[in-house]
Amino acid sequence: MSKDQTPTIDRRMVLASGLIATASAMAPIGALAATQPPPLNPKKDHRTMGTITTKDGSSIFYKDWGEGQPIVFHHGWPLSADDWDAQMLFFLQHGYRVIAHDRRGNGRSSQTWSGNDMDTYADDVAQLTSALDLRGAVHVGHSTGGGEVARYVARAEPGRVSKAVLIGAVPPIMVKSPSNPGGLPIEVFDGFRAALAANHAQFFLDVPSGPFYGFNRPGAAVSQGVINNWWRQAMMGATKAHFDCIKAFSETDFTGDLKAIQQPTLVMHGEDDQIVPIADSGLLSAKILRNATLKTYPGYPHGMATTHADVINRDLLAFIQS
Repeated sequence: MSKDQTPTIDRRMVLASGLIATASAMAPIGALAATQPPPLNPKKDHRTMGTITTKDGSSIFYKDWGEGQPIVFHHGWPLSADDWDAQMLFFLQHGYRVIAHDRRGNGRSSQTWSGNDMDTYADDVAQLTSALDLRGAVHVGHSTGGGEVARYVARAEPGRVSKAVLIGAVPPIMVKSPSNPGGLPIEVFDGFRAALAANHAQFFLDVPSGPFYGFNRPGAAVSQGVINNWWRQAMMGATKAHFDCIKAFSETDFTGDLKAIQQPTLVMHGEDDQIVPIADSGLLSAKILRNATLKTYPGYPHGMATTHADVINRDLLAFIQS
């Protein structure tokens, strides 16, 4: 090739190549090896997202993707269905139907001023599963969502639920009392309420920047993108609902629900969970449940489904397939 035939390099090609290389380097372990989903069939792959209207007139937003056995994901406080993106993509690629909803008062659901309690949350889930006619579903809940799973599964119609998973979940009960001496003092949750009322935008930066993902630990691999995404989800919700939910996740006693659950249940908990300490939550829940499998993770934080998605997804898959 002569000198004057030297091809020019398009800057957009350079940028694209760099982005591809960066994305490959940042992908979670196992994500790149995941099989790609088959081409869409317009007559079959009609599920995307939508809303249902509950009996009290609230609108509940949900995502519903794929075909196969349904897996329903229940998010933590004060987030949304988007917090499960790493799990939904993984299980969609493994042939499952994945559903995640925004709890009332959160995300794209109605910004309710009432009904922000565990009984109503569970009722909303029951109405969603009925509307979608979900049967043999696996229900996976993180943190507050784990409480929602416990209350819903304990009351679910026969045939609706095959298995349950509690990840860093709040059951049996978080607040300290004479009957729960290992719980957290009520002053901890009063502090949450005070910080939320004083400056919820700053509070919603402080939580993910520190204890939620363990980013306050020495040597932690801090991700500003993860922090920003947590903040984005939290700021979409209603402050009143978030305020009320602190009482719901900290003071609700799920002991009776755990005793009533007959389905196989996987309890997953990080041993360095600074939000829901393992000793008074995961370890106790596993003892109360009739058919529990306990998996603990040394050094893992509360938000381990995000920071260690590759490990959590692998273990979830193994349990669901067992």
